[in-house]
Amino acid sequence: MTTTAPTESEDPPETAAETARHQLDRAASHIDVDPGIVERLKHPKSVHQVSVPVEMDSGETRIFTGYRAHHDSARGPFKGGLRYHPDVTAEECVGLSMWMTWKCAVMDIPFGGGKGGVVANPKTLSERENERLTRRLAEELRDIVGPMRDIPAPDMGTNAQTMAWFMDSYSMQEGESHPGVVTGKPPVIGGSYGREEAPGRSVAVIAREAIDHYGHDIEEATVAIQGFGSVGANAARLLDEFGANVVALADVNGAIRDPDGFDTHDVISHEEQPGMVSGYDAPESLANDELLELDVDVVIPAALGNVLTVDNADDVQADLIVEGANGPTTTRADEIFAERGIPLIPDILANAGGVTVSYFEWLQDINRRAWTLEEVNEELESEMLTAWNDVRGAYTAHDDVTWREAAYIVGLRRVAAAHEVRGLWP
Repeated sequence: MTTTAPTESEDPPETAAETARHQLDRAASHIDVDPGIVERLKHPKSVHQVSVPVEMDSGETRIFTGYRAHHDSARGPFKGGLRYHPDVTAEECVGLSMWMTWKCAVMDIPFGGGKGGVVANPKTLSERENERLTRRLAEELRDIVGPMRDIPAPDMGTNAQTMAWFMDSYSMQEGESHPGVVTGKPPVIGGSYGREEAPGRSVAVIAREAIDHYGHDIEEATVAIQGFGSVGANAARLLDEFGANVVALADVNGAIRDPDGFDTHDVISHEEQPGMVSGYDAPESLANDELLELDVDVVIPAALGNVLTVDNADDVQADLIVEGANGPTTTRADEIFAERGIPLIPDILANAGGVTVSYFEWLQDINRRAWTLEEVNEELESEMLTAWNDVRGAYTAHDDVTWREAAYIVGLRRVAAAHEVRGLWP
């Protein structure tokens, strides 16, 4: 069987891990870092695969496959989401765990990168089946997770209830309560207020700072947001409060546009009620992917990965891109935006509010002291501004780097410094 090499007008197929390694190489080329450390960081420390037997409501036993990738722990315990999705693979978990390493380092949080998932469609499972799946998964992963080892969090297809089941199962087997084994739990059992809204809040804060950096008035800025779920809706509503003009929104079913701007609190998010965005009475309806090509000041892809590709990068008219989703831009599209002079603020900075408030939750759990929502949001904004200034410093210090490379430079320096000090054992 022969294969045809991709042309310049096509995106070569690329996994999350391959993308992460390319991004690491580009950052390493700009700074003085031990090549041996860079080589170590191209590979996960370990990848665990487990079989998860579950008794279905019908009485039959089904075997699900689960993965947990551990990328790097030089700066602290592994930290990262746990997703339930039919397309979960070991390679995807490796790539996402690498991004978590950089995200934690950019935010200067004492965690390393981890990521996991189960090959399952939770929408086709009953609540009891989802619970049995989660509880058995917690048992299968019990030897490799823990408050000082690896701390999962919600991700695609999982939520606060999933984390509650996981925490309860782990605690029951350990013989004592361990709220710090996961984050993203309900506040009643040690979860943090503001955790669910945090990624969207951080996207809005970073977008506001980027708009200001480029000399624009936020009250005159037009914004289009693809993905009006948890991240996109919270980003839109906070940007609305900041004074920005949110003129276009999209959910999985379609997009809407109003040149005069939406009252974002009046639009129900896809997470709150599926289909309400595309079903909203707006002056104009358009296809989901058309939103990315609108003539606006800021476009925020906050839905899925790989939505900005070589096929549409030349058609993007926004002056600024802020990534709300994980990995929404392919490597080739990244290069095209750099060639066109369109600044792109990367996911490992913009949506890092989630892991930051997860860190706050972990601190609250191990100290047995809850924070108020006001404390969480104030501390989150402070941490995001510190990270923004760190990345902006790297960006302005190097004439030839993109914002993504600047963020990687900040993260790589911190991870490399930890490896230098700890050394290679034995």
